[in-house]
Amino acid sequence: MKIKSVEFKRVFYRYKEPFTISLGTHETQENVEVCITLEDGTRGYGEASALFVISGETPQMLEKMEKTVQEMIAGMSVERYELIFEQTQKLKATPAIKAAVECAVIDAFCKRHGLRQYEFFGGAKNKIETDITIGITTLERTVEKAKKYYSEGFRILKIKVGKNLKEDVEKILKVNEIGKDLSFIVDANQGYSPKEAVELAQILYREKINVVVFEQPVKKDDILGLKYVRWNSPYPVAADESVFTMYDALRLIKEEAIDMINIKLMKSGISDALAIVKLAKAAGIQLMIGCMGESSLGISASIHFAAGTGAFAYHDLDSHLSLVEETFRGDFKQQGPLITLEET
Repeated sequence: MKIKSVEFKRVFYRYKEPFTISLGTHETQENVEVCITLEDGTRGYGEASALFVISGETPQMLEKMEKTVQEMIAGMSVERYELIFEQTQKLKATPAIKAAVECAVIDAFCKRHGLRQYEFFGGAKNKIETDITIGITTLERTVEKAKKYYSEGFRILKIKVGKNLKEDVEKILKVNEIGKDLSFIVDANQGYSPKEAVELAQILYREKINVVVFEQPVKKDDILGLKYVRWNSPYPVAADESVFTMYDALRLIKEEAIDMINIKLMKSGISDALAIVKLAKAAGIQLMIGCMGESSLGISASIHFAAGTGAFAYHDLDSHLSLVEETFRGDFKQQGPLITLEET
């Protein structure tokens, strides 16, 4: 069935409270929804969510791509989605739009053929467990939020760090006192120098903190620095901002600079994400899946991708929990950290 039209819609969200990482503070999130309509009226949806400090994209840039995408894929058949993906590979400057378009195409394909998206991706699982993120804030607020999340059943906490090493250590040690069964993903968002990153990792290791992932400790283009941290850290080192495409992943694997890759559909789209999954499996590299600022609509695509492929050791799919949404539009059910996709 051929694509009849492509429509973009800019949507505004507010964070429940300011969200700070080493790269800046965000109080609002503007996303672009993509709707693909087929000739029989079937509609597929995707969502583009980006941060300028990470991908160089703005909502204005994304919104202006509507005509380009329309001309690129209108008239193409969703059954031949690989040919559509060859076209979306051209959207290198706007990876979030690439992702949204590819998600909308697969959504339309699945609806037309009576498939759930996780079944399309392989149907490996219908349940996953997500972590939850605590942004950079005061020690008191960090502990307060950690206690709340712990009471809700979350046992993997993602702690944002990278602005002050001493304060970062203090927060993690204090949060660790909440429960012996806690695990941590420590995410610097490029905030440390290589030596600072190693120092943090070694301090936490001496304190017997269960860090399961040390994420993007150094600048995204500092491959030698990333490699230095990887070989001097007692914890697994993951690349996030360093990996957008399959070619980025291949380079880091060949350089032996990482233990893990954080795939985000908003960086890679479905096409590159599938390729990275295969590369990682062949190289023995672990995977986690993350998000940008997607609402329940956008995060749903990542949940289905993660469950369907069954490829991920860790899931960081919690952005929708930080946004004020008038209507929940995800195709999943969630109770605390547990996310379930009902079987057909």
